[in-house]
This record gives sequence, structure tokens and C-alpha cells, in this order.
Amino acid sequence: MDRREFVAAAAGAMAAGGAVRGAAGAKAPGAGQQPGGSGKRFTMAFGPHPGMFAAHAGGSIVDQVLFAADQGFSGWEDNGLKGLSKEEQEKIAQAQGRAGMQMGIFVAHSIDWGSPSLTSGKKEAVEKFVAEMKESVEVAKRMNTKVCTVVPGVEARNLPVGVQTANVVEALKRAAAVCEPSGLVMVCEPLNWRDHAGLFLRYSDQAYAIMKAVGSPSCKILFDIYHQQATEGNLIENIRRCWDEIGYFQIGDNPGRREPGTGEINYKNVFRAIRDKGYTGVLGMEHGNSKPGKEGEQAVIAAYREADPG
Repeated sequence: MDRREFVAAAAGAMAAGGAVRGAAGAKAPGAGQQPGGSGKRFTMAFGPHPGMFAAHAGGSIVDQVLFAADQGFSGWEDNGLKGLSKEEQEKIAQAQGRAGMQMGIFVAHSIDWGSPSLTSGKKEAVEKFVAEMKESVEVAKRMNTKVCTVVPGVEARNLPVGVQTANVVEALKRAAAVCEPSGLVMVCEPLNWRDHAGLFLRYSDQAYAIMKAVGSPSCKILFDIYHQQATEGNLIENIRRCWDEIGYFQIGDNPGRREPGTGEINYKNVFRAIRDKGYTGVLGMEHGNSKPGKEGEQAVIAAYREADPG
């Protein structure tokens, strides 16, 4: 399931039902505490997304948030959040507050998956990006989150890699200046070429170098464990190498992009390594369910019980 499918799923769920700095040290509200319902709270702030528990909770995102909290989840993320109305955003934020849940990422800008954007250095692309980041600052305030996702776009193959890199750095610097006053952190995501052929940002060390060049607390790496396993492997060592520039994590087993335990990644060890480095932000569950319906949703919950480092 790719990012566009997640955004579509979020929109569909809302239609049916009418950071948090992470490595930088922000704390998950209520982490380690028992929620009001039946599930013991996970020791890490795993964050489901809209649609993941719809078979149990129904189409309302608010009901899905409350169901997830009842199962012990203390995080939430929503790629398509920015596309919801202000009223719906506020309802979700209120539900999260009541449940003691921490909001993770939302996608902060429109992403052109087919033609160069920030890599091109074109003024109109950069101006559009900066304008959309200004909008996202207000969404983040409304949702009580400090993280949002950005993606530089596809390669501009008529330009040398070094020039593309400089273009991306300059665009991120401009957007970071917009985010810094509110403390919002853009987390910039490398994506694998099996699922997203042609995108500029692929590797963790590439992202690390860009973050160092931007040099802002409002611009960090989104380390998607699924994508980085597909691209480069060596997960724990690469996480440790890039640690001071990582602002958020996402989850998905490889291959298949389903819950932990359905692929090759030893998630218990990966989660333990992340926890031991001091991460207390949301770990976004950006994956599908391996089975349909309520059985599949129970399998997801059981998988996180198994993988939770405790």
C-alpha cells in the first residue's frame, strides 16, 4: 500500500463516518499508563491510521481513535488529515486529548509523484511548497502535533545530482524558517525505488547529509523502517548512525508492507534499539493488515503485543 492509497483510505473512512520530535526527545502523553479500556498500554507510542480498525470501530475516525486507545495504542497518524475540514480535525484532536493519545504525522504538502518538484529548483515549485507549509503550521497547531511529512519529489534528470541536492536543501531551508517559530518539524522521508521508482530521496545517509546542510531543528528525517529495509537494510546500524537527525519512525514489514511478523524484519530488536536510544515519539503504523476484517485487526494488535520490547 503506497502513500496515495493511505490518503484515499483516510478520505473514505471520513466519508463513511460523516511528535512530537521523537529522537529530539519529546515525550508521549500517557506512555506506559493504562487507558480507560481493555488493552494494556503499549510501552512505545505505536500509531495506527484511519481505516486500520474500521471493522471493529466503524467508519468514524473519532471512533477508530477511541477504539485504538482502548486497545492500548497511545499514538495516531493520518497522511490525509490536511484534506479534512477544520471541524473534523478539531473533533479528532478532542478525541485524542480525551484518550491521552499523541498525534504523529500528516502529509504537509501536495506531492507531485510524476515530475520534478523541489529537485528542479523552479521558483513556482518552491513558492508552492512554502505556502503549503504555512498552511500546515496551522493544521499542526489545531491537532497538537509537532511533526509533518515532506517528500522532495522525483529526480530532475536533466540536472546533476549535486545541483538537485542543493535545490532541495534551499527549499527545505525556506520551509524550515516558516516552521521554526511554532516548533513544527518537517520529517523528510526517503522512499524505496521498488514502490516509488524515480524519487530523489532514497537512502538514510543521503537524507542525513541533507539534514546537516539544512541545519534546522525543524527539518529532520522520517526513517520508514519498511522503505529502508527494502532500499538498504542494516537497519539498526543506520538508525544509530543517523540518530541525531531522525525525527520520526514508520513501520511495515518487508516484503508485503504488513504488520510486524509477516516479513523478514526482527521488529522486537529494532524497537528495542529505538527505545534504548531514548525515542518517545509516535511510531507510525504505515502498513496494511495481512488479513481482512476483525480477524485481521486482531492480528495487528497481537503482532504489536509480540513485538513490543516491554
